[in-house]
Amino acid sequence: MTKAAPVEAACVVVPAHNEEELLPTCLSALRRAADVVSVPVHVLVVADTCGDRTAAIARAYGVRVIRIGARNVGTARAAGMSELLRLTAACDRSAVWLATTDADTVVPPDWLHRQLSYASQGWDVVLGTVTVPDWDGHPPHVPAAFDALYEFGDGGHPHVHGANLGIRASAYLAAGGFSSLRTAEDHALLAAATGAGCSVLQASDITVETSGRHHARAPRGFSHLLRSLASLPQPQ
Repeated sequence: MTKAAPVEAACVVVPAHNEEELLPTCLSALRRAADVVSVPVHVLVVADTCGDRTAAIARAYGVRVIRIGARNVGTARAAGMSELLRLTAACDRSAVWLATTDADTVVPPDWLHRQLSYASQGWDVVLGTVTVPDWDGHPPHVPAAFDALYEFGDGGHPHVHGANLGIRASAYLAAGGFSSLRTAEDHALLAAATGAGCSVLQASDITVETSGRHHARAPRGFSHLLRSLASLPQPQ
């Protein structure tokens, strides 16, 4: 792996659809993560078709907000990335790191630090993992079923989550950016980045906590996976 030029700016996109309840915890965690790194960090919430206080809460936390009416997570991530690329236009594209998470997700304090460390080693894309801290409302067998499905052993993992993803701006542009998909936009970006020859690290040491809520914001997304596990026969 060739050592890359130092990152000069880090950016985080948070797509949000009616997330006034969970967004404060998400943004508090991102603030802690931003405090750990030495480069400027730009956080942007994309309020997509929101009928609640999502945008107002984001502004109260001092982060940038744009509004769209797509009701599409791929479009929301893409719109956020475009705005942050505009804000960092003076920087070399290879020196800008673009990260994304979800409004129902809590990143650890070293989230950006670890991503930027891998970026400095030359990685273009860094994919982390997720965990669910609260299984309230799910059948008792679901946590074990999730663990069995998610198990990846030692080394890299096979998972792709828009809630825990970072990519060099030059790689993002080479891949054509996020597609306007209502689900699996993260998988599509990874496929495009891989096809463009970008280096991809599936990092098992970067884990975020995401909600186990039943009501999905994206069809066939993470909440859909949890509901499918709930429908499995319970062990006798």
